[in-house]
Amino acid sequence: MRENEVVELFEQGFDCGQVVLSNFAKELGIDVKQANKIAASFGGGMFSGETCGAVIGALIAIGLKYGHYLKNTPDVKNQNVAKVTEFRKKFLMRYNSTVCRELLGYDISKPEEMKIILEKGLLLSFCPKLTVYVTEILSGILSEDVQ
Repeated sequence: MRENEVVELFEQGFDCGQVVLSNFAKELGIDVKQANKIAASFGGGMFSGETCGAVIGALIAIGLKYGHYLKNTPDVKNQNVAKVTEFRKKFLMRYNSTVCRELLGYDISKPEEMKIILEKGLLLSFCPKLTVYVTEILSGILSEDVQ
């Protein structure tokens, strides 16, 4: 996925979590509509500046591929935790936080700070770069065989 593709999707009204999850929808056995609906509430750190929506989209994807769903399956659960940990470690190699307001330097949930975010163009400059990086990390993780 390239930055210009992310920007185009943002301009169509999709948020970072939706962009990430829908990019892997087919691979995860869901359609793009389902992916967009599943991730619809997570953009902008759940629209409150909390955990980055792109990160949440990646974690949903990891859960869809590696998540445990049967009782008494600690090996499966441990593998999922290992994949989440791997994702987080790789993400933090480039960014100092997984929290939206810390990444942007402003809180998207505060109108006066959202105005600054828009004035600086961060949603169409910083966020696409981050989203592309998340998809790169996730692509590697999802291509790994289940053990």
